[in-house]
Amino acid sequence: SSVASFSYAQEVKDSLKSSEIEEVNITVGSRNKNRIVTDSPVPVDVINIKELAVAAPQTDLTQILNYVAPSFTSNTTTVADGTDHIDPAQLRGLGPDQTLVLINGKRRHTSSLVNINGSPGRGSVGTDLNAIPSFAIEGLDVLRDGAAAQYGSDAIAGVVNLRIKKATGKLDLALNAGGFSSQGANDHRGGMDGFKTQLDANYGFKIAKKGFVNITGNFSWRDDTSRATDFNGTLFNGYNAIERVAASNGVVLNNLYQGLSSVTHNLTSDETSIFNAIKQYASGVDYFTATQLSQINSAANIKDLQNVLSTDVTSNELAKRGLTRRDFNMRIGQSKLSSTQFFLNSEYPINENHKFYVFGGYSNRDGNSAGFYRRPNQARTNTAQYANGFLPEIGSTVIDYSVAGGLKGNIWGLEYDLSNTWGSNSFRYDIENTSNVTLGDNSPTSFYAGKLKFLQNTTNLDFVKKIDWLEGFNVAFGTEMRLERYLIKAGEEGSYAFYNNSKTDFFGSIRPGGAQVFPGYRPV
Repeated sequence: SSVASFSYAQEVKDSLKSSEIEEVNITVGSRNKNRIVTDSPVPVDVINIKELAVAAPQTDLTQILNYVAPSFTSNTTTVADGTDHIDPAQLRGLGPDQTLVLINGKRRHTSSLVNINGSPGRGSVGTDLNAIPSFAIEGLDVLRDGAAAQYGSDAIAGVVNLRIKKATGKLDLALNAGGFSSQGANDHRGGMDGFKTQLDANYGFKIAKKGFVNITGNFSWRDDTSRATDFNGTLFNGYNAIERVAASNGVVLNNLYQGLSSVTHNLTSDETSIFNAIKQYASGVDYFTATQLSQINSAANIKDLQNVLSTDVTSNELAKRGLTRRDFNMRIGQSKLSSTQFFLNSEYPINENHKFYVFGGYSNRDGNSAGFYRRPNQARTNTAQYANGFLPEIGSTVIDYSVAGGLKGNIWGLEYDLSNTWGSNSFRYDIENTSNVTLGDNSPTSFYAGKLKFLQNTTNLDFVKKIDWLEGFNVAFGTEMRLERYLIKAGEEGSYAFYNNSKTDFFGSIRPGGAQVFPGYRPV
């Protein structure tokens, strides 16, 4: 045993003698291009994404960073409106809007989505890191300290700089597929859900002798995860049971009135119609007891019927309708997603002292998530349209463009970098499997609910000068002009309008207006 230990120790010693520690130059946290990570005045993690994108168990950039960067957190959300489709990213537990993201040292634009509900970073806007294909990234630097003095107030938590691949003459292909199997999957029935398939390709070629163009393509498809337990509350009441019987006879109870006010005297014509219809079809509910039928038949007004028909009859109705409690579960977990992404990085030397560069990308992602189940015994469900209630869905289209270009080199003994960076992010809401219940049976089941759009253009001119006669001394200066525009487009009228202020359900509860799960943006 001692001989083996000595042999291993000698092997390590010889290895250390014959190798050199790589000095990784960084510019994050310092304008000095000669700084290396080991003498940086601030803590910087240098991460090789090129290797992790293949070896790590994750393929999204945010999840890869979760896996390797201890100060970085990003989690998928559920039932959080648009945030179900964009994962907020945070450094050191601070808000998503307090982490600055750079690509090749240039400021990256943020998302157009404001995080709301109870999601991480509520009330803030962060950078959509998943709009950048991880396969396009060579490495990244994470500055895990406040850098507001150097970069501005959006760098209070730190800075993430993504370095895009430059390799040429090599085709890289990667196909990843997998899901997660656990006892909690598929509504706690076990097995696998959230299956994802992703195809990546990267290729670079030379321009002239020292120039290059590197292109990355990404295509991915992801199923949603289902982690809810079966709903165990009330789903159907006595009124829903009579509705079922009436519908089988071609009569829609909800269409017999425009709204009730829990009256006790002097029934209106509408109230008389539904009052008589309920008494007529109650006898068709074969599990009603003699006492219940007697109370219904002896009711003198709507108020009496409301008291009798508020009874929970869920178990009986599930059996009659051939349903189970699982059919009424909400979707807990990550959203569905399909995406297409491209990214390009290029550089071309004009002469020995000047280079021209361009990089940028395009991302198109279509997502689908769901909200709370609209149960048949709730005022927000028009049971004439959805007899068993419905699970409304948020469909998203997130489109992201970016392009940056510039000149860099040496002039008058200074290293300069003149650049312009343009970026745009839009988020479109399409609400599906839904209803505006104030429209009654005429309501569409899908609505365009509006669009968010953010545009940012940044122009920079930077100069850096190393002072040779004073070791470690560096001078950097420059100027920046940034233009930002934000836009909210209104949805179609039916997505936000309230059409009948007196519209109620049978029990007198006001029906809400707008598209269920996400009312559209109004013109104001």
